Amino acid sequence: MSINVNKKNAADCLSSIGVAPGVLPEVRKVDNTENLQSWVSTDYAPKNHPPLSNVSSPHWYVLRTTYGQEKKAYDYMQSKGVEVFLPTEMVVRLVKGKRRKLEVSLIPNMFFAYGTEEELKSFVFDNVNLPFLRFYYRFYQEGRLKMKTPLIVPASQMRSFRIICETRDDNMIVSTRVIPRFQRGDMVRVVEGKFKGVVGRVVKYKAQQRVGMIIDGLVSVATAYVPDAFLERIEEGED
Repeated sequence: MSINVNKKNAADCLSSIGVAPGVLPEVRKVDNTENLQSWVSTDYAPKNHPPLSNVSSPHWYVLRTTYGQEKKAYDYMQSKGVEVFLPTEMVVRLVKGKRRKLEVSLIPNMFFAYGTEEELKSFVFDNVNLPFLRFYYRFYQEGRLKMKTPLIVPASQMRSFRIICETRDDNMIVSTRVIPRFQRGDMVRVVEGKFKGVVGRVVKYKAQQRVGMIIDGLVSVATAYVPDAFLERIEEGED
């Protein structure tokens, strides 16, 4: 799958990961050049927000790798029959003095896998084939205790995220910064057009009406322009 985003968003993704080869990445704060809140790291996920309780059922989990290893882990797990999703884009880069078209990850070092926590642990703790793979953890407060749990992305958000990424629209937004306005606005469903099926909040961003959402502080995503005629207002919590 190949996806195009604007150069600024790609730069946001790269600048937010500052790791050396062989070191599992920890997310850092990025410069707040647009008055945007930096995205949440595995060490500082939202508190007082307990995880989904039914971890024995399959869910979409966020997995992270050593710098540049997400495609390798993705390919290995896919070969073993695991449903995985790696959002990518095509870029042109100079390689040994020649311009080459390359497929790169939209969210460096991250990809998504579907299964139960126990099923995915067999890959996360496989230090022979996947020594560079880990869960992306979120922390929450339970009384005075700081607890952690693998980050689960609700199925409804994953559906919308995949629809947006797979449109390959140059004007869509995929950013590793939390864009606060994507947390405001009316809840809507896109009922027509190439973004049909996306559920999120209607927002105006970069002079265009879009449908945006934030995946638990991990990534901000929004469609390209969507006209009013393509939107259906829905209640909070409705898929």
